[in-house]
Amino acid sequence: MAASLPLFAEPSATSHQAAFDAWLAAQQDNGALRLPSSVAVYRDMWGSFTAWCLGQSPAVTLASLGRSDLSAFQQARFGMKSADLSLSPRYALRLLRLIDRVLRHHAETLGEPANTAAADWLAEQPAVRYADSARADPLPEFLSVSEAKHLIAYLSSARPRPGAASQGWSALSWQALRNRVAVALQLGAGLAPGDVRVLRLDAPTSQIAGRRDRPWKLAVPGNGNSPAREAPVAPWAGELLQHWLKVRAELQIAGDFLFPATRTGKPWSKEAQYVAAKQVLEEAGIEASSGGSFVLRHTFALRQLRRGARIDEVARWLGVALEAMGKYQRVLTGPADVV
Repeated sequence: MAASLPLFAEPSATSHQAAFDAWLAAQQDNGALRLPSSVAVYRDMWGSFTAWCLGQSPAVTLASLGRSDLSAFQQARFGMKSADLSLSPRYALRLLRLIDRVLRHHAETLGEPANTAAADWLAEQPAVRYADSARADPLPEFLSVSEAKHLIAYLSSARPRPGAASQGWSALSWQALRNRVAVALQLGAGLAPGDVRVLRLDAPTSQIAGRRDRPWKLAVPGNGNSPAREAPVAPWAGELLQHWLKVRAELQIAGDFLFPATRTGKPWSKEAQYVAAKQVLEEAGIEASSGGSFVLRHTFALRQLRRGARIDEVARWLGVALEAMGKYQRVLTGPADVV
């Protein structure tokens, strides 16, 4: 006797995998997830989730997935050996965030309401939701109001001011000026040290109606961890950058890098730039923190948020995922003294 056929078509791995592949392609098109190692991790995570979904009876589809399914999936993971990293709350958080992103992208592609089961499940699981915060993710170090103002004054003394006596700016070597301007962009544009080193000569945008002819935003190249983006430049930092561009042109410094290591245009090394930034902070009387010059980037982010900038907008300026902004929100909920 022939076996009876099912009344409804059973879901296959094709739909789950197609949704993941579409999300991954969108991420890579935006300049994110370029590292093969990161892609491999996400593929493995999604593969284990898909295998569990299709192993249920009835199989769990992307549309039918609910909070109870996710709870059952998590409980099933606890049956694995204790050495498996999937048992950790931080792994669970990363996996649930992945599921949520894929579901939302899938719904957007189809023009349908998103399945928010993953986000809803996280909202009910504080041990997982806060796995990346507090003790797991220390609060960022930042400059106080007085420290930031003092540093801005010190950095700004490196350029001439019309109608005022200069404070020794002409005696600075081009390397010393480069170092100060690079630090200025970390504090005044929220750049990471790596961002500073890869900036090109065409990164600054200067022309905008109603403002002076000074750089007011930067085009920051993408890398394996963040997409290409534009970052606003504080006016005082823009003035410094404008002076650097003038000096750089007058000295005919070669190459396409905005901040080269040599006059022949060689790229600035990570170690050399770290030492340069540390020296600038020490000369300004700013105590170097354990996080190095990242304290400047953190100060920029907190300053923008305190002034009312949207958190998603600041995340875009920094080139980080929205989830990474939680550490700044925790600072702002307290009596932070941010410039």
